[in-house]
Amino acid sequence: MSRNEELIKEIETLLNSYKNVSQTAINPALLSFMDEESLLGIIESLLIQKEEAISTVDTQWLEQFKSGQE
Repeated sequence: MSRNEELIKEIETLLNSYKNVSQTAINPALLSFMDEESLLGIIESLLIQKEEAISTVDTQWLEQFKSGQE
């Protein structure tokens, strides 16, 4: 498996790690024109989105306790 194929598989895995989202299968031919740097950029963007989503959920969860003590 080439490095680009590995990166495409990682993108697919990240996309499929979201809850309540249907499974995604990426045809490697669709992203085969992209270079490694572009694929890494997609991965970074997905990780940032996931981190922000988790942070939002954590903040909402903590706010529940804050609201209860006021």
